[in-house]
Amino acid sequence: MTNKFGVHSECGKLRSVMVCRPGLAHKRLTPDNCHDLLFDDVIWVERAQKDHAYMVEQMRARGIHVIEAHDALAQVLDDKTSRSWLLDRKVKADNVGIGMLTDLRSWLDEMPSAQLAEHLIGGIAKFELPFDPKGLFGGYLDQSEFVIPPIPNSLFQRDPSCWIYEGVTLNPMYWPARRQETLILQAIYQHHPYFAGKVKVWWGDCDKNHGPATLEGGDVMPIGNGVVLIGMGERTSPQGVVQVARNVLGKEGGATRVIACQMPKSRAAMHLDTVFSFLDIDLLSVFPDVVND
Repeated sequence: MTNKFGVHSECGKLRSVMVCRPGLAHKRLTPDNCHDLLFDDVIWVERAQKDHAYMVEQMRARGIHVIEAHDALAQVLDDKTSRSWLLDRKVKADNVGIGMLTDLRSWLDEMPSAQLAEHLIGGIAKFELPFDPKGLFGGYLDQSEFVIPPIPNSLFQRDPSCWIYEGVTLNPMYWPARRQETLILQAIYQHHPYFAGKVKVWWGDCDKNHGPATLEGGDVMPIGNGVVLIGMGERTSPQGVVQVARNVLGKEGGATRVIACQMPKSRAAMHLDTVFSFLDIDLLSVFPDVVND
């Protein structure tokens, strides 16, 4: 395996980055559902799209390789085997019930790749189905309710996976509303031509139940010289930290030291990077109410 990927610092030169543009998932947000989807409020989607496009334009103008998640996912879905791999995990009885399972899968199997990528991130409401959904779940849903829920927090690409030196974790996330984000990234890392066969996975697998072992990328900082900081607060558990440590310490391309940082389980300290961030190799931004404790 020739591995050309990795993150070795919080403030080094950015060469390549994955982003996820605002889209259908954010148009789905309403005052009634936004809190369940972990948003404080609805957003102005058109303005967010313009701001995001400008950010991407500025990065590319500086020579940064920008990978957009919808586009990368669509390329994965172009391959029949890769599409089946993902839909086998996304469209199953535990998620969509038994009655509509066959009809839904048949529809998605034939959907154009770009449209399917948009819906796997943006969700599918009952009224959008081209068939009458059978079964208990289909009858239970109102027309505006979701057969496949949107994952609007895909906007925050730092969280569902994190690069630690020369490998990556596929993170079992804390809130159910975010866990499907990791499946999308696992599909991209395993099946996209740019990544396939070149990615070293330290820990995490969407085919496994990790129980209370949770991890989110906003809590993980490879700060250089083989050292990794991992925050333990609202989203990342001690069980997750020790699993990562066991898999990266002393490994080729891994870490030499893992420092666990205990934080309060509060929204103000949602992630380590909300209270403690590197601005340069010798300059930090901190939230004193948390850091000083």
